[in-house]
Amino acid sequence: MAARRDLYDVLGVARGADADAIRTSYRALARKFHPDLNQGRSEAEDRFKEVAEAYAVLSDAEKRSLYDEFGAISLDAGFNAEAARGSRRFGGGFAQPGAEAFGFNIDDVLGGMFGGRGRGRPSAASFGGEDVEVTLELEFLEAARGATRQINVMRPGRDGRPQPERVTVRIPPGVDDGGRIRIPGKGAESRAGGPAGDLFAKIRIRPNAIFRREGRDLLLDLPVTVSEATLGARVEIPTLDGTATVTIPPGSDSGRRLRLRGKGIADPKGDARGDLYVTVQIRVPVGLDPDARAKLEALAAFDPPGIRKEWES
Repeated sequence: MAARRDLYDVLGVARGADADAIRTSYRALARKFHPDLNQGRSEAEDRFKEVAEAYAVLSDAEKRSLYDEFGAISLDAGFNAEAARGSRRFGGGFAQPGAEAFGFNIDDVLGGMFGGRGRGRPSAASFGGEDVEVTLELEFLEAARGATRQINVMRPGRDGRPQPERVTVRIPPGVDDGGRIRIPGKGAESRAGGPAGDLFAKIRIRPNAIFRREGRDLLLDLPVTVSEATLGARVEIPTLDGTATVTIPPGSDSGRRLRLRGKGIADPKGDARGDLYVTVQIRVPVGLDPDARAKLEALAAFDPPGIRKEWES
């Protein structure tokens, strides 16, 4: 039996490649060697299956970990990682079948690793379907609070023809713009009878008229009147959890930031929420009548002196 090629070489990626690099390389090679585009070329079909096998292993964190630890032997039917590790403890490594190691036949160990079955390549059922990616636009508050959406997806069937399907996407609170949500088994069906690929929903978040975000922190501009900024005030503001009251200290200038701890964006991984930062924005009065203007001019006597002194040369 011919030796298996290194799976990383099959996909043309480095051993330390991340999931995105592996997926990108797989998709390019799968398109290049797809049987529909290479009819009558058996070598292309073989290459397509080889690429699919490599991706099925390297896209699965557990299978990839075993492959990195044991190599091609981990791909054989019935492979038992614990038995394999035990053989290392006894023999310091894998011996060739039939060899003796410390007084026992290594074939007995290998038989335990593979459940007594012969060694061979994975069946065609290991060739999974391709992943499918769609773009999902969310309102800002949907992404921040979490939601459940129903989306229509065209999933390639076993014959390659797209089939419409309505898929439920559960959006975790705090998902960010550009993030991706994985829906297992909702990608393309496998032509070889293996598992279907996954569906990835790439998130695009529409801007919000009130809130902005920086990482896990939420930002809000708070319009206040001259009197509120000068004398201080308690003002109700919107938050993701309803309304909250913020205290504006007397003498607050425009640009002053007030912090509400734990009122920001949730972390999908379960870490602490960010904070809400409220920025004071003073709104000056307009449309003054003569009497109001006179009163405002009287207040000019209380303006702080030298507010632009640092500009003087």
